[in-house]
Amino acid sequence: MAQPPSRSIWAMVIRNFLNSIKPRQFRGNLMGTDYFGNKYYEIPANPSSGKRKASRWFDPPEKDDFMQEMPAEWEAWLRGRRKEPPSEEEVMKNLAIMQLKKKNAIAVEAKAGKVVPMKKGIETFPVRPEYESVPGKPVKDP
Repeated sequence: MAQPPSRSIWAMVIRNFLNSIKPRQFRGNLMGTDYFGNKYYEIPANPSSGKRKASRWFDPPEKDDFMQEMPAEWEAWLRGRRKEPPSEEEVMKNLAIMQLKKKNAIAVEAKAGKVVPMKKGIETFPVRPEYESVPGKPVKDP
């Protein structure tokens, strides 16, 4: 009966050292772009060299702008919640739905007769003057 290969410490150290010397992929494969101008890259996983997860990142159009916007589909892909990158048709379809919902919300408020312009807070959450923003604090009248 044949014995399985031994798992000595020194053999693992030498194997890991040799794998660390092998050339690696440093430049990612361009996976796509979005309507904001962000470019998305990926270096695929390589289990034989010990890399179990793919490396994913994006390059924004303006490097110094820290308030970057990104479609939800691409963010899900970056965080690993979806395996395949989104298609351009899928992103544009969801953008059209989002714009339609905004337009319908404005129409509903106009139909109600009371049009209150929404102020955007620091986290882009709409702030309404008739609702309290901190629980227990009274609403300030403008």
